[in-house]
This record gives sequence, C-alpha cells and structure tokens, in this order.
Amino acid sequence: MTVFVRDGGDLILSVRLTPGATKEQIGGVWTDEKGAEWMSARVRAVPEKGRANTALIALLGKRLDWPRSAISLESGDTNRLKRLRIKGGGEALAYRRLCAIIEQQGEAS
Repeated sequence: MTVFVRDGGDLILSVRLTPGATKEQIGGVWTDEKGAEWMSARVRAVPEKGRANTALIALLGKRLDWPRSAISLESGDTNRLKRLRIKGGGEALAYRRLCAIIEQQGEAS
C-alpha cells in the first residue's frame, strides 16, 4: 500500500497532519491500526479556522514546487488524517518529487 493513488492525471495523497509543531516537516510514512499508510507532516499553524490545512497545502506546494492552487483538501477538514488532491500531480516530475519526499524521514523544509 502507498500514501498516494493516481486518479486520472491527478494524485490523491493521504496525509497525517500534526498541527502546532515547533518546526515544519514533511516526509516519512505513518501506518494506522488498520495498516493504511499516511505521509507524515507537521506544521506550525494551529488547527483553527483552517489555518493548519492552509499551512499544509503551502508546505506541500513548496516542497513539490507545485502551484498551491492545484492542491486541494478532499477530506479531513477537521481531522488529523487528510486526503489531498494534487491536480496534474500524475505528471512524471511531480510524481518523482513526491516519491522522494515520502522516502525522507521528516526532513525540515
């Protein structure tokens, strides 16, 4: 199992977000009790009024060098476990960048 799946030309990414962290990080994999895998992410923003979700999208856009406007929250608005759609993310360049990020173990951005 992997933390993302292709949906046409897009990628659907599963993320476990930790808001209110001391530093922003992305990378590595967390496995839940059912065996599902989620990419780990930490943001400084607090989980109020969508701030942590916005920070997650900004961090992911920066690390992938992908437009923030092409990354949207599919589910998990108020949950730690989220699904994000990366429009056009099935493109080879974004796909390779995402694979490299996932393989990292929480490197700072």
